[in-house]
Amino acid sequence: MLDYVTIFCKAGNGGDGIVSFHREKFVQAGGPDGGDGGNGGNVVFEVDENLNTLIDFKFKKHFRAENGENGAAKNCFGKSGEDLVIKVPKGTVIKDKESGVVVADMKEKGMRKVLLKGGRGGRGNARFATPTRRAPSFAQRGTKTEEHALILELKTIADVGLIGFPNVGKSTLLSVMTSAKPKIANYHFTTLAPNLGVLKYYDESVVIADIPGLIEGASEGAGLGHDFLRHVERVRLLVHVVDISGSEGRDPYEDYVKINGELDNYSLKLSGLKQIVCVNKTDLLSEDDAKKAVSDFEKKAGVKAIAVSAYTHKCIDELLKAVIEELKTADKPEDIYVEENFEFESRDNTSYEIEREDDGTFAVYGGLIDMLAKNVIISDADSFRYFQKVLLDKGIIDALRQKGARDGDTVVVGDIEFEFLE
Repeated sequence: MLDYVTIFCKAGNGGDGIVSFHREKFVQAGGPDGGDGGNGGNVVFEVDENLNTLIDFKFKKHFRAENGENGAAKNCFGKSGEDLVIKVPKGTVIKDKESGVVVADMKEKGMRKVLLKGGRGGRGNARFATPTRRAPSFAQRGTKTEEHALILELKTIADVGLIGFPNVGKSTLLSVMTSAKPKIANYHFTTLAPNLGVLKYYDESVVIADIPGLIEGASEGAGLGHDFLRHVERVRLLVHVVDISGSEGRDPYEDYVKINGELDNYSLKLSGLKQIVCVNKTDLLSEDDAKKAVSDFEKKAGVKAIAVSAYTHKCIDELLKAVIEELKTADKPEDIYVEENFEFESRDNTSYEIEREDDGTFAVYGGLIDMLAKNVIISDADSFRYFQKVLLDKGIIDALRQKGARDGDTVVVGDIEFEFLE
């Protein structure tokens, strides 16, 4: 099972606006008619109920939404790019790899989340026409987007988790308690993926997960390690399955202690979950030996255990009743904190700062300046006049005066250098 993967996503670039003038026989001075560019497509994540692993991302890791098309003559807008919809299993947590911030918790059926927004289309020259600037010969470029690395982490969503060492009978127990049909064999190694089943008990419906088995040192990454433990984080109740027969040559009590130790080491939250202790494989012992083994285990562990045989279905109903009762008072899992206001690319088109360099030059920089630098064509007189008007309208010229700028001083705005004139 693949339940942890890094992928790379990029929203579509915005299309460029274009410079165009209406040309038609017998129509003089038709004026600017350059259309706007289309917006780039978004990257959207969607829960697909038919998926239960992230295996689709094993070989394809790069995803790009469609770019917006450039504008055209006759005030024709460019076509917006199609959104890219990426389907993930229910329970997928998405993080920004660079910051580690959780940006989405895809925990609900049919949930959709726009994570990367497409670039905005640039304006054509028709948009810059004014009564005093009737033939603008410049247009705005579309916003370019950046690629981002995202971590997808699948955390199984279930009410009850079956935990225990490999080959203690968890898969068989799941098949008896629910309608699930996991592969069952006498393996001496663990199941590699959680199996899910739904317990129907009168009017109750409970999702049970057979969590992959633990080994000693799992909380530090040994064996399946965190691949196991992340699937326990969402459950409300644990059914701790112990092989009371010792058929694998291990001591049942030591197994019980080691599993709880791994939970303690990994998370105090996991160690605080309610547990039902279920001792399995009583059918492998005589009736008297089974009673003695269960009694000895309960004394050592200091818990009351439910003795069952998943193979013969002995006392399964007692276990089901205990699960339903414990769930009535079990705490609901805490929601994973999602940074709702997180922005991958903050679009600041208004701020600016002015600093005076050691040589007396005034440097102007900031989001507004970055926006202007992308859209101003210095060699074009109309474009440069537009640039100057924005500096005046946004108060940058006044701010330069307040900073001490005088006639003849050099001002650098982005990559544009000019002489300040009163």
